[in-house]
Formats: sequence, structure tokens, C-alpha cells
Amino acid sequence: MLLKILIVCLLFFILFNLFRALPVMLKGKQSKPMSHYLGRRVLFSVLLFALLLLALATGLIEPHPRPF
Repeated sequence: MLLKILIVCLLFFILFNLFRALPVMLKGKQSKPMSHYLGRRVLFSVLLFALLLLALATGLIEPHPRPF
């Protein structure tokens, strides 16, 4: 259960950083550059992907079986 909460929180944080970069992209100069928010989004996306691979490897989550 803790793993699922962590995954959902990471997804929300990824979306939050994506939407934080939107006003910077539209208005131009802000206090932080757009690459700051997009870089954080990429970092947390990689962390989420690594977490999912680790959970699959350890057996915490199981993929659906193939239909064949």
C-alpha cells in the first residue's frame, strides 16, 4: 500500500512541476528558469521508472499475464 501511495505522489509531483513550468514558458522571465521545473520533472520521472522496475524485480507488484 505504501508503494502505491508513493507512486501516486510522484505522479502528482511530476504533473505539478510540469504545470509550474507553463507560466514561465508563456510569460518569459520569472524567478527560476523553465529548465529548473522541467529538469525536476525528468528527474522524478526517472525515479518513478526505477521504482517501478525495482518493485517488479522484487515481486512487490506483478504485471498482468499475457493473453496467450
